[in-house]
Amino acid sequence: MRVAIALVVLLSAACAPSEAERFTPADLPPEISSPSPTPTAPKVETVQVSPDVQVVVEWPATTDRDATAMINSFRDYRAGSFRAVVTGGRDVAYRETVQEGASLDAYAWVKAFLDQRRSVRGISRLYSLNVVSVTGRGAELNACVDETGMRLLDAETGKAVRRQPDWARRPFLQVAGLRRGDDGIWRIKLLQHAKPFSEASKGCHR
Repeated sequence: MRVAIALVVLLSAACAPSEAERFTPADLPPEISSPSPTPTAPKVETVQVSPDVQVVVEWPATTDRDATAMINSFRDYRAGSFRAVVTGGRDVAYRETVQEGASLDAYAWVKAFLDQRRSVRGISRLYSLNVVSVTGRGAELNACVDETGMRLLDAETGKAVRRQPDWARRPFLQVAGLRRGDDGIWRIKLLQHAKPFSEASKGCHR
């Protein structure tokens, strides 16, 4: 599979590809040429992780069934990971969305919060979600993650820690390698991210 190699290349590129130019047939009179569509706001979905934590997803304008399933998997992984953190590790449903290397990374991410007695509060936004390639049962998904609306907390006091991490200060690019199992479900197999202040994450700044 070329997923691992492609992911490295992706992290050096901008988060969202530029939109293709619209084609207007030159041989049609102006009055029957295709009109320019009115821009529409993206569909926005809010997942309530806890009373104090939300994951907000800005859906692409159009997606096919597989792309929708991949985005659902990524959304459930992000929301599930936060749910594991805010429940002190009791809710582990996020593990159903990951496999292989991503399972280890996801577990380590949650464990780091618990070991340091940290929790979170606020809103995590996912946008510019884009399936950049599909090869057989494998696929790659790019996503911009904005957690500037979140705060890292001391889990015991519930108060924000004095020094907030970089991911709470600037959006960043996350890339997921997915695989469709024999049961037809897309699961995350590999996770990589670009640091919030890196060149690769600039495409996510808005």
